[in-house]
Amino acid sequence: MSHARKALCVAVLGAASLTSAHAATEISWWYSMTGALSDRVLGLADQFNKSQSEYKITATYKGGYDEAMAAAIAAYRAGNAPNILQVFEVGTATMMQSKGAIVPVAELMKQAGESFDPSAYVPAVSGYYTSARGDMQSLPFNASTTVFYYNKDKFAKAGLDPEKAPVTWQEVVSAAAKLKASGEKCPYTTGWQSWVHLESFSAWHNVEFASKGNGLGGLDTRLKFNSPLHVRHIENLSNWMKQGYFSYGGRKSEPDAKFFSGECAMLTSSSATYANIAKNAKFKFAVAALPYYNDVPGAPQNTVIGGASLWAMSGKKAEENKGVAQFFKFLSQPEVQAKWHQDTNYLPTTKAAYDMTKKSGFYEKNPGTDVAVQQMIVKTTDKSRGIRLGNFVQIRNVIDEELENVWAGKKTAKEALDAAVKRGDEQLVRFEKANR
Repeated sequence: MSHARKALCVAVLGAASLTSAHAATEISWWYSMTGALSDRVLGLADQFNKSQSEYKITATYKGGYDEAMAAAIAAYRAGNAPNILQVFEVGTATMMQSKGAIVPVAELMKQAGESFDPSAYVPAVSGYYTSARGDMQSLPFNASTTVFYYNKDKFAKAGLDPEKAPVTWQEVVSAAAKLKASGEKCPYTTGWQSWVHLESFSAWHNVEFASKGNGLGGLDTRLKFNSPLHVRHIENLSNWMKQGYFSYGGRKSEPDAKFFSGECAMLTSSSATYANIAKNAKFKFAVAALPYYNDVPGAPQNTVIGGASLWAMSGKKAEENKGVAQFFKFLSQPEVQAKWHQDTNYLPTTKAAYDMTKKSGFYEKNPGTDVAVQQMIVKTTDKSRGIRLGNFVQIRNVIDEELENVWAGKKTAKEALDAAVKRGDEQLVRFEKANR
């Protein structure tokens, strides 16, 4: 081998060993967002990777929230769980009880030597992901809440003021009657019926959905959403359906399309639906606060959180956990949070991101995008901090089944809610026994 070729080989080998010595630590992130939101998640990972050279986040779509959670549990048992898992809010109690499977975010940041201030986060958001001991368990990420949308063009056609949203449920039904009289076949519909009409409804009216602070105070919680107020509201919806004012369109986000297609004039759904409506609607629309009953003392209070948070899985090398902490710190930066909020209309999870967005004039240029934030930045009560129950996915399924019995005329509101509470409590007892 010539001297020149030998020198070249040495140089190449030296460069290779140098590269391997400084190879970035791989961090895996399993998420459950699709479409434009998936693109934004991948964009955040890419932005973080370009901002430093020590760690590399690899974001992988793992199916819907249910599937991703099941896959992560199986992977954890097999010893190859991801570093970070995105979990929807109804899976929070299960994650908190997964002894040894997760590293609480407060602990993770402390071990990594990163400063972490839970008070920097919006209280109604951070409180939900905080244990009874006061430790934050996961990092709030895509937080949403329930809001009210209406078609301004249809309001004007029906002789309603398009600049004035219905504030109370009494005003909603009055608007629905006028919309129907103007020829509308679907004056009002709702997405996420359990979340909007029982979960958020309870917190918004400052009444219990479940005992023990809606489950945040202990596993021996029991359901309370068959009170006279809850029965009255579901009974009203049932009557409005019979009168042609309310139309049922599905358990989850399916009814959103009925609104942005122009089929229905009013919608209650997630604040994160805003981007989809803005993209698809061929009419003027507005966003307003969730309606309430003005004869209920303490209403309105605040609505409850939806969306998901990020959990650090345990059993990982210290260097990997350090990378997760660095990524969580990056995601919490006001600039990053503000852009995520503005791009998606998920809530800003930190107060600094909200202030930054407000000062930028974003809310003035995009009216209604601050409604969800205003509903959530108020001080929470023991009845409105959020709802954290074991087997919550199964409980929601039970609620959906029983509400559908009401819409189909098979049960009265009281019969259905009593049955949902009884069946839901069985799920809570099962969870409590499994986690004693």
